[in-house]
Amino acid sequence: MECSYINMYFYSPKGTKNANRIVKMENLTKAYHIPVLLNESMEGLDVHPSGVYVDVTFGGGGHSRAILERLGDEGRLYGFDQDADTELYIPNDSRFVFVRSNFRFLYNFMRYHKVAGKVDGLLADLGVSSHHFDEQERGFSFRFDGQLDMRMNTRSERTAAGVLNTYTEEALADMLYLYGELKQARPLASLLVRTRERKKLETIADLLEAVSPYTGKDKEKKFLAQLFQSLRIEVNDEMRALKEMLSQTLLTLKPGGRLVVITYHSLEDRLVKNFLKTGNFEGKTEQDFYGNIQTPFRLINHKVITPSDEEVARNPRSRSAKLRIAEVIKTT
Repeated sequence: MECSYINMYFYSPKGTKNANRIVKMENLTKAYHIPVLLNESMEGLDVHPSGVYVDVTFGGGGHSRAILERLGDEGRLYGFDQDADTELYIPNDSRFVFVRSNFRFLYNFMRYHKVAGKVDGLLADLGVSSHHFDEQERGFSFRFDGQLDMRMNTRSERTAAGVLNTYTEEALADMLYLYGELKQARPLASLLVRTRERKKLETIADLLEAVSPYTGKDKEKKFLAQLFQSLRIEVNDEMRALKEMLSQTLLTLKPGGRLVVITYHSLEDRLVKNFLKTGNFEGKTEQDFYGNIQTPFRLINHKVITPSDEEVARNPRSRSAKLRIAEVIKTT
């Protein structure tokens, strides 16, 4: 896969030594995103002081700062994020390189930096940052009114309003069923098409009014969460980007390198689980002559890791998180 470098850039500020190396931005980070399963993911990543690591979901930098705290002077960390807002959280550290890009271009950038196939560990926290849910103008939450946007990358042209007002009824139904797992996808898509014929769906209020026949008090939050999830995944092409990134980990990580992934809904967790177990997204197993499953990974945790009750109480948005860890045993 080739990548256009237009509107993408690297950031590697000069840092200071030792205790002053990392900018103290804990309050800013909390405002953006509380890192989920932090201790468990760091244990799974097994950071070596001189290692090379990648955080493909930099966000507010919580996980990245934890990695930097474990790295020595010779270590290196690359952080990916496509959201311009995350640049506020870039640590002033010479060991850190920021890549403003979608993680689907992982291999191209690692090849550019001459570390492809040499990376000791890669972390992916696939959750949507609290920042996105809490910023009214970004349009990620049904708790606020605002424009139907939902773009992680504000330079992208596709918005939630664009999807709702231009997709065919069949395409909308497929999106609602596949990405929102909504059983009423087809009648809901038909309702949305009829509604937009009278008035374009441009704001969250417009959408909530249109789908009001489906939002009884007993199921409103769950239904709207599924609806908004389907739109967000479609707008940001999340599932395809995830597949592309995971596939490229085998070109990026070295043998023995760790892949640490935190998922938040069944669609992405199924992809990650299948990929780590079998090396493909369908979960199809291939066996050798002795019946051993052929896979490029060795699972570190056979049982999925979830947040403790204490973490969920402290950060309710962590409640659906699932952590999976694997080690590369062969590369492509």
